[in-house]
Amino acid sequence: MNDDNLLVALVLVFAPLSLLAVGGGGSLLGDIQQQVVVHYGWMTAQEFQEAFAISRVSPGPGILIVTLIGWQVAGLPGAVLSTLAIVVPSSVLIYALAHVWHSGRRTRWQKALTRGLAPIAAGLIIASVFRLLAYPGAHPVAWLVAAGVGIVAFRSRVSQILLLAVGTVIFVGALLLLAAAGAPDLGRP
Repeated sequence: MNDDNLLVALVLVFAPLSLLAVGGGGSLLGDIQQQVVVHYGWMTAQEFQEAFAISRVSPGPGILIVTLIGWQVAGLPGAVLSTLAIVVPSSVLIYALAHVWHSGRRTRWQKALTRGLAPIAAGLIIASVFRLLAYPGAHPVAWLVAAGVGIVAFRSRVSQILLLAVGTVIFVGALLLLAAAGAPDLGRP
């Protein structure tokens, strides 16, 4: 595929997904992974997981993985175009909706919409977590840590940054303990 077609393909993947980011960019990870790894084959599952890890520990927006994917697929133009494709459509839509939303008093449809979108956002985020953990390279300890962090996040108001840090320490510590005990690496196919 020539560079122009790659750039068009990146926009065609990320612009529609931008409009589906209910609950934030994290809700799109499963769909992004499906498009990038399975449909287009731009990255392997391992490369996607590495890009995801880099995007999580890097400062900036949570959807930074799209920039990394664009960079890998088409260099700097791909990174810029992918980022714009994931940010601009939803930004324009939110700007227009905010104008409508704030144009009058709180109506019943606004309250219903707010209540209805919350479980949809949560469901999309949970589905993305399951999709990321379902790949062969995901260690069983990752499932346990993800479940524990999810329970704590659901039942408390602990900072997400703190949960990410503690979950990472627990995961790495558990892997080191398993390696020291001579346990086989169950996460590698």
